[in-house]
Amino acid sequence: MPTFVDQTKIEVQAGKGGDGMVAFRHEKYVPNGGPAGGDGGRGGSIIFVADNGLRTLMDFRYRRKFKADNGENGRIKSQYGKAAKDLRLKVPVGTVVYDFNTNELIGDLVKNGQELVVAKGGRGGRGNIHFATSVNTAPEIAENGEPGEDRVLRLELKMLADVGLVGFPSVGKSTLLSVTTKAKPKIAAYEFTTLKPNLGMVILPDGRDFSMADLPGLIAGAAQGVGLGMQFLRHIERTKVILHLVSMDPSNERDPYEDYETIRHELSEYTVDLTNKKELIVATQMDLPGSQDKLAKFKEELKSHGYDRTIYAISSIAHQGLTPLLNDAMDLVEKAEAEEAVQAAHQESQETVKEYRFKAQPKNEFTVERIGDHEFEIKGEQLERLVQRTNLDHQDGIMLLARKLKNLGVDDALRAKGAVDGDDVYIGDFAFEFLQ
Repeated sequence: MPTFVDQTKIEVQAGKGGDGMVAFRHEKYVPNGGPAGGDGGRGGSIIFVADNGLRTLMDFRYRRKFKADNGENGRIKSQYGKAAKDLRLKVPVGTVVYDFNTNELIGDLVKNGQELVVAKGGRGGRGNIHFATSVNTAPEIAENGEPGEDRVLRLELKMLADVGLVGFPSVGKSTLLSVTTKAKPKIAAYEFTTLKPNLGMVILPDGRDFSMADLPGLIAGAAQGVGLGMQFLRHIERTKVILHLVSMDPSNERDPYEDYETIRHELSEYTVDLTNKKELIVATQMDLPGSQDKLAKFKEELKSHGYDRTIYAISSIAHQGLTPLLNDAMDLVEKAEAEEAVQAAHQESQETVKEYRFKAQPKNEFTVERIGDHEFEIKGEQLERLVQRTNLDHQDGIMLLARKLKNLGVDDALRAKGAVDGDDVYIGDFAFEFLQ
């Protein structure tokens, strides 16, 4: 049986844009043909596509780096290079994508077919057809393609289920799932039988249906990571209804009310308070001798602590009490869906009036640092990108970059740091000699 993988780290590298071309027309009867270098094509982006046919992140366990193709370079005769194909990667529905370094939420894939661009391909560089002027009618200037985005991502899978089964290990969650759906979870009488979530569909006689997940058993301290801890709790975030299973087996010497409160405490301690979800309390293993007495005591303790609610007494093995439990669970799912629809409609109405704010473009900020005798290094994201985009294979391109650096104040900043003629200056991989 394949291992369930619900969290992983990967690196994605989008494709670089193609370089612009420096070329000129050479046609008969056209003595002054002018520039004819085309633009480079866009680099391929990396896109996640939600697929409800997948259940785990297993595909990313052994392959951790994904790279899209680069765009094609521009061509002669003003022909543009071809854009690269985007790389589409299938992920399970319920996958949440975070930036690994900043923990920023990038996207949440909750619908089949939903797409999310996680790394954008670089733009193609412009060819010299764009740089002709009345002063320079034959420019040897072109741009290099932009690098594609390179990101390290953390993927989390939060199983999408209408109903989640919670409770201590060995209270009958897997058994209930196996007799009410076609799911085949592994079942045995020892702790942490369920090491991975199992999902099945419950189909009622009236034609209604809902998905139900048997999730790994909780123990005290789960919210702090004890046992399966957080691996379990992230999956219940998305469930609409909780079936809280409590064992009535007299031989396990456990206190049902204490178990119930322990699980409730762990649900409340999670990053999102999960006790606000709709809940049905289910007394399990009622086919065992002495279970009725234990149930009676459990009901008394619940009532004494202010819980005056219906307790569903079931035996999954004997198929007792399942029909009313499943019908009422379905009713609660429909009620939760109706409430979610109203909330979504309210949020949509609130968004009809949008407030637009001016967002200033990032300035060409940079720093100049002396790194040795007569050596200086300039750092700045926008400045480094400018150098990467400039084609330095031709003198026109070098002169254009020199003018831009001067206009941005680089020369003045170097002088202020004590730079003199002949000093070496580095901007990323580019090096040049400073001349005042």
